[in-house]
Amino acid sequence: MSKVGLFFGSFNPIHIGHLIIAEYFVENTDLKEVWFVVSPNNPLKKKESLLNGHQRLYMVNLAVEDDARFRSCDIEFGLPLPSYTSHTLVRLSEKYPDKEFVLIMGEDNLQTIDKWKNYEFILENYAIYVYPRPGCDGGKWKALPNVQMVNSPLMEISATLIRNSIAEGKSVQYCLHPKVAQCIDEMGFYRKK
Repeated sequence: MSKVGLFFGSFNPIHIGHLIIAEYFVENTDLKEVWFVVSPNNPLKKKESLLNGHQRLYMVNLAVEDDARFRSCDIEFGLPLPSYTSHTLVRLSEKYPDKEFVLIMGEDNLQTIDKWKNYEFILENYAIYVYPRPGCDGGKWKALPNVQMVNSPLMEISATLIRNSIAEGKSVQYCLHPKVAQCIDEMGFYRKK
């Protein structure tokens, strides 16, 4: 059974920090590949600045299409909204019984996992590989047997910073995969209206 890391996110937009973390996990853990699971509607995030799900999925595809270790995953687009990680995990496990799925998440998400629907089910049935986030300690959850802290590089690049910079007319060229940067520029995404 091959181990697949599931990197959930809005990816609004996907940026170089996401790709660096995914690469680190493939190269430095037992994961064989990472799937970027695009969430069309995260119940814990505000929707004001959220691009359409298909636009965000398209940018993820652009970012990962040339790397065999990565793939985009649109499974949540066919599930009832809002998207709940527990439901997605069950559906993926049914659809791909030959894969062992592992969640990849930042320490900030681990700290608040008890706000997630069916979080006990997730903690009991799936391994979680956690990357550090500035100012976070993972809380009591990091001592659980299914939780593995991975000493990956600290990434302070955020999609919010990128969106705000674009809205202010600033360059974010080195924060994005070149194909994603070109798409955002051509489509006029995140510019002030």
